[in-house]
Amino acid sequence: MNQARPPQKDAYTLILEAIDSGIYRPGDRLVESELAERFGVSRTPIREALQRLETQSLLSRDGRSLIVASLDHNQMAELYAVRSELEGLAARLAARHATEEEIQVLGEMIEEDRALLGNPAALSRANRRFHKMIHLASHNRFLVQQLDLVHRSMALMATTSLAADGRGQIALAEHAAIVDAIARRDEEAAYRALKDHISVAFVTRLKLDAKAQADS
Repeated sequence: MNQARPPQKDAYTLILEAIDSGIYRPGDRLVESELAERFGVSRTPIREALQRLETQSLLSRDGRSLIVASLDHNQMAELYAVRSELEGLAARLAARHATEEEIQVLGEMIEEDRALLGNPAALSRANRRFHKMIHLASHNRFLVQQLDLVHRSMALMATTSLAADGRGQIALAEHAAIVDAIARRDEEAAYRALKDHISVAFVTRLKLDAKAQADS
């Protein structure tokens, strides 16, 4: 019996994942021919994917070239404001709708992620996985779609706030408080815990950016 092959990813998804994983970072130039060779697809779907990403403001123009966009201070503040409210809502709905199994998985993720302390890149990937599970546990498909868009734009930040000294340990403690509130079905506490978590992450990122500018 033939096993079903997993569906092939389209050019848009492949480029998006490459940006999200840091293969292409803000300011990097994207060239059709190089992308087509890397992903083993023709240039036509690559061109269409690049146009779509430009329309979504994930790419920007630098002369005739397309580069991975970056966020200025105001854009970053706007993004965090939206993220804070949507993430808080996801936590509130998760406290209401999450299954016991989803809550168990969230708790296990925190324990597994402790082994990643000291590895900001791996911890950042684990952090996205944790937040995605909360989104799914909200059991609201429209909220999940909007949060996917927000997290897609988060990839346009050159560094992770988890690179700051001690931030990883603090973030995991904040994750534990969020899961505890969800497990207790305390919607307001879950909402507040996640909003506070995003606020601390934003402050940390602002400090990192200020330091980077001072050192440059």
